Amino acid sequence: MAEIKLNLVIKATPEKIYEAITTEKGLSNWWAKQTTAKPEVGFVNEFTFGNDRNEIKVTKLIPNKRVEWNCITAIEEWIGTNISFDIEEKDGRSILRFTHTGWKAMTDTYAVCNYHWAMFMKSLKSLCETGTGTPS
Repeated sequence: MAEIKLNLVIKATPEKIYEAITTEKGLSNWWAKQTTAKPEVGFVNEFTFGNDRNEIKVTKLIPNKRVEWNCITAIEEWIGTNISFDIEEKDGRSILRFTHTGWKAMTDTYAVCNYHWAMFMKSLKSLCETGTGTPS
């Protein structure tokens, strides 16, 4: 199975990054403007991109360290895949390790999503460092 992996160094605290990837306010400021989300295990976050809606279940939360999601409603190739964010503080900065696993194949959709995730990680980094992201 294919996976997307991205690592970023962010000049922000783990707490700030965790808030950005778990709260409705945070997620809507770097990923999808139309977001319904709660930092609760079992909650199904909803992200709307135009006519496309993703329902992604929160499966694990370790405050300021790890977030895990499972995609339950989305484009066909996302269904059943898993997304995780690992945060590590190091030398006054944070390292964010992003992974989107469970892809059945490296298709054109996989390649497009790989690019989009990189752009959204740049948006997340910008939000955490400057207060402004570039959500869809």
